[in-house]
Amino acid sequence: MNAYQSLLDHLQSLDLSRRSPDFLLTWEKTEAELQAVLTVARILRNLHKEGRSTRFFDTGLAVSIFRDQSTRTRFSFASAANALGLTVADLDEEKSQIAHGETVRETANMISFLTEAIGIRDDKFLGAGHTGMVEVAEAVQTGFEEGTLHQRPTLVNLQCDLDHPTQSLSDLSMLVDTFGSLENLKGKKLAMTWAYSPSYGKPLSVPQGVIGLMTRFGMEVTLAYPEGYDLVPEIMDRAQTQARESGGTFTVTHDMDAAFQEADVVYPKSWAPFTIMQERTRLLRAGDTRGLDALETQALAQNAEHQDWECTEEKMALTHNGKALYMHCLPADISGVSCKQGEVAATVFDRYRKATYQQASYKPFIIAAMIVLGRFPDPVAKITDVVGRSQLRY
Repeated sequence: MNAYQSLLDHLQSLDLSRRSPDFLLTWEKTEAELQAVLTVARILRNLHKEGRSTRFFDTGLAVSIFRDQSTRTRFSFASAANALGLTVADLDEEKSQIAHGETVRETANMISFLTEAIGIRDDKFLGAGHTGMVEVAEAVQTGFEEGTLHQRPTLVNLQCDLDHPTQSLSDLSMLVDTFGSLENLKGKKLAMTWAYSPSYGKPLSVPQGVIGLMTRFGMEVTLAYPEGYDLVPEIMDRAQTQARESGGTFTVTHDMDAAFQEADVVYPKSWAPFTIMQERTRLLRAGDTRGLDALETQALAQNAEHQDWECTEEKMALTHNGKALYMHCLPADISGVSCKQGEVAATVFDRYRKATYQQASYKPFIIAAMIVLGRFPDPVAKITDVVGRSQLRY
């Protein structure tokens, strides 16, 4: 217990009176709530590393709903739920009554009778993913208030059209461990840059999540992309405001080399232009397959004009002492490995491969922390109890 006391004391010191049961967008959370997620995740990570149990529940379901492909986040949610003592049930919408017109309100209640957490990935439709999650949250809240549900499950955003909070908080955990503390992030330059990809339609939520979170901790955040690859304007405005309030900076450039210059952290990641994603949503909803094919052709041709936006050895040499931390949410488009030409040179990726895997390894604990903080009214007391009685897992 003594090894965890300082973490528990820090958690106790945080003002969590405003916290909600759900985790949808990082910028809706107070800094205290964000620190709480990082702290609880560290406790859980340490327990797991010691081979000790992190069982918070005797029974219960964790329901996952994935409307897009996933490897890391899907398995992170499953392993987080399992580590907490929950059984994972994946909702296959094609096998449910959703295919027959069942409403969101009805589905949300039907899957929640013995459910402790619901994780949703819904990032395909710009303007719909976050909105849909809010609708689910409102439905389970009503079900709980009306007495249909004995407990209200926590809702976790596993990626929507606006934000990818489990990813960005995993990224932040990596940065804290790399530089020593949240305080040490102040003044560090992070380059969130677009990078070339031979595919199209990649969501905006990763770069938006990064600029929407890192600007809150005094970092010098530079967002770089070719002209026309803008993000959602409101989120860029929010990043600017947050940077000003935290004592950091937020800069936009259309020069990848300038973004890499003296950077402490680089995050080269492809995304589709805001306008392309708007049109894609319209065509998807209309079921216009010909229109989608034409849009893909247009988008790929637009990408091909910027094949020099690649994280190369030459660009890495521009960074602070030539040794910036390379980050990626994975899978990266690796030139000469996963594609002919892509986001990152093979030599760069190989040098940072272990670091990117470590970056991903924080996610199960971040998700578990979100569930714990959402479900327990006194998380400090509950965690103290779990730590105190934790046994070896094997």
